[in-house]
This record gives sequence, structure tokens and C-alpha cells, in this order.
Amino acid sequence: MPKVRLINENGQQMGVVNTSQALQIAKERGLDLVEVADRATPPVCKILDFGKYVYQLQKEEKQNKSKRTVIEIKSVRLTPRISGHDMETRAKQAEKFLNEGHRLKIDMALRGREKALKGFAKEKIEEFLKMLNLEYVVEKQPENQRYGLSMYIVKKQ
Repeated sequence: MPKVRLINENGQQMGVVNTSQALQIAKERGLDLVEVADRATPPVCKILDFGKYVYQLQKEEKQNKSKRTVIEIKSVRLTPRISGHDMETRAKQAEKFLNEGHRLKIDMALRGREKALKGFAKEKIEEFLKMLNLEYVVEKQPENQRYGLSMYIVKKQ
């Protein structure tokens, strides 16, 4: 690359100059010459303190990472033969997950001949949902999966 578009440390364009001349200017100012856009014609280079530049990028990345909210998908597995007490226990667990802000996946596992009783399985899911003592939004209605039924809910805001 014989010529580059040069930008000084203040962000002002200095025009198109030879690469060797750009390096000379950067050395005189005690800074580094960094290529910021290699696909442009001519390539764009900036005069800056490279250590400070890397530090700023890491700082921005860390700040963006802390602002991100990670929503996990927690799961509760039910069966058509589940007892009432076990269902209550799973409902309490589900409430805890929803209060923490997670999405909840409710799986109704159907095995063998139970797969013919999808209506009964949906009733069991409805019974489970009635046990929840908080308001929720159904993100995905119960749908057939390879192993049975599954649906997603999230706490109402």
C-alpha cells in the first residue's frame, strides 16, 4: 500500500499521503500509525496511541457486557401420572424461576401409549398452570415434540 488516507490524533483528515510519510509523522508526534479501514481505497490510517486505543476498546466491551441481561431458559418436567404433591413442588420451583426473570419451559413427557392421550396431557398442563400464584404470559402454546408436549411461559411485567 503505497498511499493511505491519514487521520490525525484529533480526528481531522490530513489527506492522502505516502505510507512512509505517514509513519514519519506518527513517529515525530510519539504516537502509532493504526490502519482502521483496510478495504477502503486508499486504506484509512489513524495516528493515535495504540495502548490507549486498545484500553478504550476493552473498557467499552466490558461496559457493554455489564449492560447485557442474560435470560436463561429453565425447565420443569411433568408426566401424565404425576401426583398432586409433586406438581405443587414443581409449581413452587417454577414460580422461583419466573421471579428470577427466567423463561420457563414446561415439558410433558409422554411415553409409549401415553402419546395417544395428548388431550389428557394438555389438561394436566392447564392444572399445573393454575397452581402458579403469579401472572404469566404464554410465549408458546403447548405443541407436539418428539417426546411429548412442551410450552414456554414468562412472568408478566
